[in-house]
Amino acid sequence: MIRIIGGQWRGRKLQVPNKQGLRPTPNRVRETLFNWLATHLPGSSCLDLFAGSGALGIEAASRGAKRVVLVEQERTIANSLKLQTKVFASNNNLEIICADALKFLKIAPSMPFDIVFLDPPFARDFIQPCCDLLEQHNWLKPHAHIYMEIEHQHKAIPNTHWQTIRQQNAGQVTFFLMING
Repeated sequence: MIRIIGGQWRGRKLQVPNKQGLRPTPNRVRETLFNWLATHLPGSSCLDLFAGSGALGIEAASRGAKRVVLVEQERTIANSLKLQTKVFASNNNLEIICADALKFLKIAPSMPFDIVFLDPPFARDFIQPCCDLLEQHNWLKPHAHIYMEIEHQHKAIPNTHWQTIRQQNAGQVTFFLMING
């Protein structure tokens, strides 16, 4: 179980499916991230790639994001997210899509996003291909914020045109907040 730590759904619990490799962003990291994004969230559009537990996207919706799209490849996890969010997402600002994130990013969006959460499985090398596709297919608004997590031991920042504005370590994770432009 994880808790929503802020906003209108503060304190609500989300059941996390027991799947190997699924690692919800810890509360301490989420609290730091959402403090960084506090002034950018209200009214924003957010994309949560590799949604997993949904902690990042649902937290963003709870804190005032106008539109949040969560992309999760595992059908059982996506279905679990759909069931759980029906209970408290009465304003329909959450959309859950069951799809492979890389394939999803190869199609240009109808509208670019203000904030993207990029937290792929550590065992796979998805960061650079996702960053490339986000740029190539215009997924990002000018000055969009991109959050990413990588394994602490692999501190390679992807090759992008983005500027790192925040960086921190927590346990085995290094997390970044970057800005497009």
